[in-house]
Amino acid sequence: MTTWNQFLDEAPRVAGVFTRRHRATGNLCLLGTVRADGSPRISPIEPRVFEGLLVLAGMPRTRKFADLARDPRFCLHTATADPMVGDGDAKLFGTVIDLPDKDLHTRFLQHLFEESGFDARGEEFDHFFVADRLTGGSTVELVDGRLEITVWTPGIGERVEVKN
Repeated sequence: MTTWNQFLDEAPRVAGVFTRRHRATGNLCLLGTVRADGSPRISPIEPRVFEGLLVLAGMPRTRKFADLARDPRFCLHTATADPMVGDGDAKLFGTVIDLPDKDLHTRFLQHLFEESGFDARGEEFDHFFVADRLTGGSTVELVDGRLEITVWTPGIGERVEVKN
């Protein structure tokens, strides 16, 4: 099991690109899930890091959350509009768990309001998914005119490949 904080320690390069791109897009990412028929689904999501947890919460009763309730595997990709990946992009892979802790939900919604002004305080979550286990990650960056691909595997660390 690799938690968010372990990920930050083990994969500083991947974590740095993920964090930078996540902030640059106003928290927008693309979430990959597995549909009931086994095909992939891509959905927009605004994940948040809160109290050391990567939270994948959002609008209730959406298909992406039904997917995660059935199959906890996910891929999270930072949004980019730059085909040359000048700012880089990052992907994280893992599984989620649904945390039914109402006090955590209340604190999260207060934090969300303070950070964004979006007021969902008092609302209840159908699901409150957090990344339970990160199973891998990667980045693509253009550095000094060269494409650098970083791959992180839990327990092994980061490996950087340079493409000329």
